[in-house]
Amino acid sequence: MLFIAILCAQGVILGLLERLIPFPFAFAPGAKLGLANLITIISLFTMRRSDSFLLMALRLLLTTLLGGTMATFMYSGAGAVLSWCGMLVIQQLGPKRVSMIGISAAGGILHNVGQLLVASLIAQSWTVMLYLPILAFMGVLAGIAIGIAANFLFEHIDTLSRLRFDRRRPPTKESHHADSPHVG
Repeated sequence: MLFIAILCAQGVILGLLERLIPFPFAFAPGAKLGLANLITIISLFTMRRSDSFLLMALRLLLTTLLGGTMATFMYSGAGAVLSWCGMLVIQQLGPKRVSMIGISAAGGILHNVGQLLVASLIAQSWTVMLYLPILAFMGVLAGIAIGIAANFLFEHIDTLSRLRFDRRRPPTKESHHADSPHVG
């Protein structure tokens, strides 16, 4: 729980800080880097699925409560859930087929798809999806940047390297300690 709380706090802070950064590309209004998604990537590689999902949900809720609206919650929630599910499925292909950077890039695209689906439902028109190529391009770039950052953190922070969870290996007796956040 402590690891979830620490990552959640970091994700909320990253999300709030990102709101302060003006986005320089006028041709893609609403597009952003998605700094808080760095925490989602870290959770996918260090936690059980249920804990990773809980972290994502808590981060969304807290970020909304600290300055969002119901609309931002709906857009962010749809994007985050679709992105999380997609990254989880792609992660199952294994590190020999898809890198952390590739998983993150796919998550960037799926986040935008989720947001556009909500926008289409609200507007009651699928023409909103015409914005997808621009947002998909921006999502890939943002996802690559976040994936590179996550990869860097896993390579240079010993704690993350030790917590990295290999879902293909069955858990050992040593991984069942109560203080181990990656039990699972």
